[in-house]
Amino acid sequence: MLTYDEKLAIIESFSELERKNVSLGRVNFQFSNSISDKKNIVYHLHPKGNGFVYAGHLHNYDTDDKGMVNIRDFSADQLHHLLKESIQALSPQEKTIVEEAIVGDSDGERWTDEENNLLILVNENESWNIYFGLNLDASFDTYDEAEEFLKEEGFKRN
Repeated sequence: MLTYDEKLAIIESFSELERKNVSLGRVNFQFSNSISDKKNIVYHLHPKGNGFVYAGHLHNYDTDDKGMVNIRDFSADQLHHLLKESIQALSPQEKTIVEEAIVGDSDGERWTDEENNLLILVNENESWNIYFGLNLDASFDTYDEAEEFLKEEGFKRN
């Protein structure tokens, strides 16, 4: 198990995180550029080594109902990897050329699965269309139908 100081050093190596001291010697780290309401990436890191990292947008971690992962027993590599993934998941995504061609000025949603396959959901001409690259993969009459299909196929909204 890493010590508090070792965990703190790893977390502080991410310049995009801002330290916020809280009660009882605990520390939070916030990601101010988050695309989500979730700003606390690291929550209640305690001098005894316990703490939590937000992983609510990630697929390969066991999270609590708030999307947090307990990092008490994480190795240095595991903690670094989790922080990198969490920050990346909450960072603004620039549209790729393919997305720009499909979505244009519309509001498209990005959906990914555990293998990082990307599908784009777009409302076009009173239909909800799902694209894989430039190819139309499926079309639905309502958003709810499209969302249900994507979830059944193992995709999560980014």
